[in-house]
Amino acid sequence: MRIGMIGTGRIGTFHAKVLSRHAYVGGLVVTDVDVERAERLARAIGATAAPSSDEVFAWGVDAVVIASATASHADLLVRAARAGLPVFCEKPIAVDLPGTLRALRAVAAAGTPLQIGFMRRFDAGYTRARATVRAGRLGRLHTVRTVTSDREPPPAAYLPLSGGLFRDCLVHDVDMVRWVTGREVVDVYAAGSDRGDAAFREADDVETAAALLTLDDGTLVTATATRRNGAGYDVRMELAGELDQLVVGLDDRTPVTSAEPQGPPAATRPWTGFLERFAPAYEAELDAFVRFARGERDNPCDGRQALEALRVAEACERSRRERRPVRLAEVAGLDGP
Repeated sequence: MRIGMIGTGRIGTFHAKVLSRHAYVGGLVVTDVDVERAERLARAIGATAAPSSDEVFAWGVDAVVIASATASHADLLVRAARAGLPVFCEKPIAVDLPGTLRALRAVAAAGTPLQIGFMRRFDAGYTRARATVRAGRLGRLHTVRTVTSDREPPPAAYLPLSGGLFRDCLVHDVDMVRWVTGREVVDVYAAGSDRGDAAFREADDVETAAALLTLDDGTLVTATATRRNGAGYDVRMELAGELDQLVVGLDDRTPVTSAEPQGPPAATRPWTGFLERFAPAYEAELDAFVRFARGERDNPCDGRQALEALRVAEACERSRRERRPVRLAEVAGLDGP
């Protein structure tokens, strides 16, 4: 296969290096608005650099991977779909819900394959948790707790473009709640705090957030996130049932310290960020896309799955702003108005 990679920033560079080593990828065309950056990457991995995305489509590729700036995702996704190309798109599809809906309707009309980049679906811990819950080994699930804590905030210039903490960060936890439990969120109540850097207030965003989600079987979920956790990068999910409890993300690199005299020691090498923590998951995700594009496997995360996670994040943001519970029925979907 010959794959076009659009975007060679941090995640795009990672994806390009993975694809350049893949047994089924015979050629890679990379491009970026920073032409020199794309050229440097191409030289380093033996790929071809294209001056712009126009050439990626014109030079003939078999599939497209979109890892460019968020604001460009929707247009590129629609362009790839109309070109009849399988496309992998980093989340989010668009910066807002209306843009996401427009893009997904265009993809549906084109009838082309689309996989969205929710890499936690390929993490060993979450995969095991899903199998455990679905097999009933925890008994009736009654409580789920999720944690996502960045070691340090993203650049201030990124914040106004991110969509906010719920849509940019907590959306991963929402996707995992749906994927692991197999249940849907019916209502949310969320709050946020901007006590940190002034950049968050200037971007009309929050540095720390918490949400209470109710699932359609009555299971309660608490989801928290923060942009600043000096101990390290911390992503966990706790699943509590009538028979047992299970934790994802608890190992010798989890950046937590026990207050108990006989507790485990603090991590000597805590996780530093998402690329380090989820590197194997990212690689597995791209392998799945290559095989999906070749018709060898089903789609592991289509556009509708991404939309449903975004609808929950959108409800959380609405709840935070309006200081009230929000039902998911209030948030538009592909089948709604």
